[in-house]
Amino acid sequence: MEAGTSASSQSIEDLIEQKCDTKQLLLEFELQLLLDIMHKDGLVIAAKGINMDYVLLNLMKVYCDEGNLVFVMNATEHEEKYFIEKINDPNMHNNLNAASTSDNRGDMYLSGGIHFVSTRILVLDMLKKKIPIEKITGIIILRAHKILESCQESFVLRLYRQNNKTGFIKAFTNSAQSFTMGFGHVERIMRNIFVKELYIWPRFHSLIISSLKRNEPLVIELHVPISENLQKTQTYILELMNLTVKELKRINKSVELEEITTENCLTKKFHKILQSQLDLIWNQLSTRSRQLISDLKTLRHLIISMLYSDPISFYSLLLEYRKAEYARNNNWVLLKPAELLFSHVNSLIFTGDREFNPELCPKWSTLIEVLKVEIPQDIMKSNSVDNKILILCSDRKTCYQLNELLRNGPHHYLFFMALKKGISFKSLSDKFKNCGDLNIASPDETNQKNSSNKRKKLKGEVEKEEKESKDKEVDESENSEDIGEYKESYILTMSQSMIGDESITSTKEEESFVFEPFSQLENINITQLAQAAQAAPTIIIQTFKGAENYINLERTLDVINPNYIVMYHSNITAIREIEMYEAHREKDRKLLIYFLIHAGTVEEQSYLTAMRREKEAFEFLIETKSKMVVPEDQDGKTDSCLNLQNISTQIMEKSTRRGGREEEPKTQHIIVDMREFRSELPVLIHKRGIHLEPYVITVGDYILTPDICIERKSISDLIGSLKSGRLYQQCTQMSRYYSKPMLLIEFDQNKAFSWQNYSSNLEGYSFDQVQQKLLLLTIHFPKLRLIWSPNPYASAQLFEELKQNKEQPNIEYATSIGDEQDFNIIETKYNSGIYDFVRKLPGINSKNIDTFLRRVKNMEGALKLTEDELKDILGNTNDAKAFYMCLHGEHTQDDDTNAKKGKGKFKKGFKSK
Repeated sequence: MEAGTSASSQSIEDLIEQKCDTKQLLLEFELQLLLDIMHKDGLVIAAKGINMDYVLLNLMKVYCDEGNLVFVMNATEHEEKYFIEKINDPNMHNNLNAASTSDNRGDMYLSGGIHFVSTRILVLDMLKKKIPIEKITGIIILRAHKILESCQESFVLRLYRQNNKTGFIKAFTNSAQSFTMGFGHVERIMRNIFVKELYIWPRFHSLIISSLKRNEPLVIELHVPISENLQKTQTYILELMNLTVKELKRINKSVELEEITTENCLTKKFHKILQSQLDLIWNQLSTRSRQLISDLKTLRHLIISMLYSDPISFYSLLLEYRKAEYARNNNWVLLKPAELLFSHVNSLIFTGDREFNPELCPKWSTLIEVLKVEIPQDIMKSNSVDNKILILCSDRKTCYQLNELLRNGPHHYLFFMALKKGISFKSLSDKFKNCGDLNIASPDETNQKNSSNKRKKLKGEVEKEEKESKDKEVDESENSEDIGEYKESYILTMSQSMIGDESITSTKEEESFVFEPFSQLENINITQLAQAAQAAPTIIIQTFKGAENYINLERTLDVINPNYIVMYHSNITAIREIEMYEAHREKDRKLLIYFLIHAGTVEEQSYLTAMRREKEAFEFLIETKSKMVVPEDQDGKTDSCLNLQNISTQIMEKSTRRGGREEEPKTQHIIVDMREFRSELPVLIHKRGIHLEPYVITVGDYILTPDICIERKSISDLIGSLKSGRLYQQCTQMSRYYSKPMLLIEFDQNKAFSWQNYSSNLEGYSFDQVQQKLLLLTIHFPKLRLIWSPNPYASAQLFEELKQNKEQPNIEYATSIGDEQDFNIIETKYNSGIYDFVRKLPGINSKNIDTFLRRVKNMEGALKLTEDELKDILGNTNDAKAFYMCLHGEHTQDDDTNAKKGKGKFKKGFKSK
């Protein structure tokens, strides 16, 4: 019996108790969640930060047996390593990749256990029958909010349910807001993953509240006020944002822009809101509207930089926006609040007659007081050793900033940044008189050498903002610097003299700072740091989410086991992960957290807005669950499931209901290049009932019939191929081997079917230049046909129509032609025109054409050859006879009927003109 498929609730609990140590690992709500998902397949939607790692670990432990075959999809490489290390079982496999041979993968599948495998490999192995699909125990899906109808994961689940009606499907996600975009989004996701149950776990769930409250950390919330100068600066930027939003709505009264408000512009998801609302009508927006949207992004970057970066960096950024070349194309610079902003910003770093005396970041003094006063006093009271202090911030640049701040002091750091940014001043304040001997660590040397390049880069980015106003979301606090120069964590040690020193309560200058680089920092990881216990407290400066993805913070907390955490920046996910960590820890000494936030600022408002939006998303999901109708066969375990039926079959059933019965259509086949499975088109072709044959082919991407070969190009691929000349070579090969070559130009389904939406992707080309190159391509290849498709759905429908009443493609022929050696022979040895002419003669094929062209100098020489000599050259009697009759046979007409039909025959003997 397969675990979880037909077991009763009692047997499931026994199985969990037998294989998992739930009493030690799982909280009450986690145990309930595990029981729910084990008892009935479904989709679990949890709040951000409510990590389901322990639930997933125990779920995998239940099925980690050689008698089961379970696949885990959408896991990152870091997550795979994390789960494998935690479970530590030989039946956990993660070495399935494209480099491994299909035979090796087949053997590993047969060995059972849990497999982490990419969806592309999974699709190919399922289509090639390398996986015993009917023997699969189940599939676990992470990040289920990404399972759209046209994605590879949906393809895997469709193939799985078509051939396996008993296995389980269990899906997990932490993104509730993703299900609020579009109509019926959660219902569509549930249909795509073939589940009927929806499990909702918001932060305000009673079980979660009670579970986390039993062992909650001690939190000291520090409201840090900002200076009067910063308050004025914030007011001016918010006025600019408000004016921009009003103007955008005024000139686009017919467009729904309810979500575009000043409040929402401050949230991290602002770019996704814009993208979802405006992508389909982007080509219809005026140039003025696009510029206003770009201005909103710029202003958000400004207000985030004001709070997150230092005053010098913020001042330098504003100087770039003030330049004439930027103001020429950006109207917000000419508004009255902008004029006040530019005139006021000097007061942030200058006093009097351009005396250099910048304000310190408000949180710096609070952070230093916490590290030098509050924490040492608590350490003295507890008499604990091996104390670790974790400072959490949002980005790498802030990590570097805090590292230099603690090591060298705020005045040294600001003076260095002024030199780096090229800020000119007449005199120095007394606080900066002793900043001549800088001791700034790497990457400073690199930064000094490249400071001018960076300013040029920023200037280029500023000028390019109009064209790139719809780029993917990036961390706005970092996008003006090269984040590759900064680390995502730094380690410092506090001098032992701090503890017990009564003078720490007094105000000190930065020379008294006692933070030093960790002596064993080189080539050390977090685990080694945790093991290297020291008497002096250790400070780790870490980002919320590193390059290794979301488990980074959770694993950092688990391995380092900090005694103190300083939340330098606010983040909902990080706060809840700390709550989860403390609830699992259950130690006598509670974790002490210092939460720093600017009260009454956009930082606090953005944090509250993010909480409100998530709460509204869960309320929407709860309401949707109470009203939505779930078909009985939605799980795909019966043949009547509509989502498993082909689109063509559904259309045929509708037509037969109207009258008449059609014959069962024959199974259609299409040869697909294996590299094409990275795109959405193969999924949608299969959904139309066409069987896919995945092979490595060098001519074309899709072979529909013996005559039709199609090369698919997205817009970005098309531009790149036109620039490199690769498209010319591909069209040459298609025209050489197929009588009906086609070039499919496919647009993005999320954008309007218009070139105007792709102006930023043309890489320096204008639309007219692209048209000219395509025109030259069709002139050079008369047989080539261009197909313009608005989206992959239209392409799949077109393929089905092109294949109607046509022969199936020849797999042996498609896989044997057009290899690199053949193409090199053509390009380097022979005239392409002569090669194409000879290739079309009877008896000449890809196997003997090279030998023929090498041994026969011209057609006059070919006429002199006997049939036996041709047999020796072409290597085949039939080919030799066909070629000989082509040259020496007489074409006569049998009758008028054959003449009309174009039929005739060769008569022996050559008839001279």
